[in-house]
Amino acid sequence: MADFFFYGTLRHVPLLQLVLGRAQGALTVSAATLADHGVFRLGDEPFPHFASVPGAVATGILLHDVSEDEANRLRFYEGGFAYRLREVSVRAETGDMVPALVFYPDTVDQATERAWSLPDWERDWAEISLCAAAEAMAWYGRKSAEEMTLAFPGMRRRASALVAGRKRQADPDRDLSRDVRVAAHHHPYTKFFSMQEIDVQVRQYDGGMSDVLNRAAILVGEAAVVLPYDPRRDCVLLIEQFRAPVFMTGDPAPWVWEPVAGLLEPGEPPEVAARREALEEAGLAFGRLEPVGGMYSSTGSSTEYLHLFVGLADLAGNVTGTGGTDEGEDIRSKVISYDALMQGIDAGAYKDMPLVTTALWLARHRGRLRGTA
Repeated sequence: MADFFFYGTLRHVPLLQLVLGRAQGALTVSAATLADHGVFRLGDEPFPHFASVPGAVATGILLHDVSEDEANRLRFYEGGFAYRLREVSVRAETGDMVPALVFYPDTVDQATERAWSLPDWERDWAEISLCAAAEAMAWYGRKSAEEMTLAFPGMRRRASALVAGRKRQADPDRDLSRDVRVAAHHHPYTKFFSMQEIDVQVRQYDGGMSDVLNRAAILVGEAAVVLPYDPRRDCVLLIEQFRAPVFMTGDPAPWVWEPVAGLLEPGEPPEVAARREALEEAGLAFGRLEPVGGMYSSTGSSTEYLHLFVGLADLAGNVTGTGGTDEGEDIRSKVISYDALMQGIDAGAYKDMPLVTTALWLARHRGRLRGTA
């Protein structure tokens, strides 16, 4: 059995327990330090970056008696972040120098002046990281660490959405701990999105519990949707792109007109995501964002939660859609009058639910927006 030294997020004991698969309180850890190394932040990234710094000391913990299976679980988890094991000598809390295994990044970053803080990370990111790690470790033994490298950004987005969902208002008439019983949780698929299943019993309206039901959902994350509107010119901007799900259902017109939209990055406020996506997809900068509401896009099949906005913008001249080149997006845009938009909705020309929803909200508030333009 080997000893491991951790200097970053795995110093957070609940995360370490989850990755190892150990029961609560079953860890044997002690304080330790690694000479000539530092743990830093780069930019706005919340995660630690390891650097070789002569004279510096990296503080961490020493995990004792790690079994071979636990070591493999650690390799699987850290391998997803392109970390590899290296043997070093660390100073134990007794003052003795002892051998330990440390996960090093493939590329050791240069030091910055900003030290990474475990308490700050625990305050802002621990809950999201625990949710993401739970999904990741459900794939241990079924996927490689390299496959997890590609899947983990989506897991973090879904984890952030899960944490946000937990903070929404509870149903005052129901107690989830009493009224919903989950017998099993399955993870049959994960990539950009995730498909998960549960075997569940739910309290019925007659007071009894249902039979065990198998239910599935596509786990997506949260998204920001914004319909650009120019109140002076009384026109909106729409974007069009190919939508694979529409094609896969057999629809002969899979190029769909929509508002600007995109998934929230972990910890990103919806308003920030809306402005970012508008710049990326249409080259637009909004003056004011008008909140339309928050809602699930399809409660029977998807976890996607939409933050809807109407964004006030100057739509004069040519507006060119570009899309995110790293996501394979191919987008075109057009500016149409408000009257043309509503005529198209009445004629059933638009099949995107967020577009119809934001347009109907605009119909209710158009007078106010034009009056304050």
